[in-house]
Amino acid sequence: MDRPSLILVVDDDPELCSLMTGFLREHGYRAEGAANAAQMYLAIARERPDLVVLDVMMPGEDGLSAARRLAHEQGPPVIMLSALSGDTDRIIGLEMGADDYLAKPCNPRELLARVRAVLRRTNSSEPVVTVDARPYQFEGWRLDVMRRDLRDPTGIFINLSDGEFALLRSFVEHPQRILSRDQLLDLVHGRRAEVFDRAIDTQISRLRRKLNDRSQVELIRTVRNEGYMLVPKVFRL
Repeated sequence: MDRPSLILVVDDDPELCSLMTGFLREHGYRAEGAANAAQMYLAIARERPDLVVLDVMMPGEDGLSAARRLAHEQGPPVIMLSALSGDTDRIIGLEMGADDYLAKPCNPRELLARVRAVLRRTNSSEPVVTVDARPYQFEGWRLDVMRRDLRDPTGIFINLSDGEFALLRSFVEHPQRILSRDQLLDLVHGRRAEVFDRAIDTQISRLRRKLNDRSQVELIRTVRNEGYMLVPKVFRL
């Protein structure tokens, strides 16, 4: 029989942490608690969990920073918990690398449903593919995906957020094609199913501004009622 999934709950509120771990255990999961990011890293070093439920506001390293570090190190998937429930807070959490974002206080049954959904997405088998490491080029711009390096036509490095980089990568991998918001959400966030359409609009606006400041031609076009499209042809170097 397969061993139950291990869920690591990271929250500095001991009562709430105990409540969540107990509820998850009642529903068949192995669950452990940690009071802060430092304890979380130690727990992960002992045994990599299948999923981390991570509070945003904690003493020491906050949850956003910890989520970003886990994403950078290809750590386990993360569900963020936060008393900050606005769209902007949700978008920031997802851009930092979280797979889902849940406002506090939350119904334990909703948390359980989110845990099950994330585990279903992350445990699905995926075919092994060969990675083409060649950089992309379009209208003099150069994007090196492996190095996360974007250069304008004069060779100047352009700094992109995680969300902007993921969007640009989606565009160069699907050039001269109209991509709907739903398609972009799937391409950019993959298993993060709870991202709002508005997040895509905001990120595209920021990305387009950075590109247009250093380009003489339109690069990303809005197609009314359909989505967005990268206009120029794309080549591999």
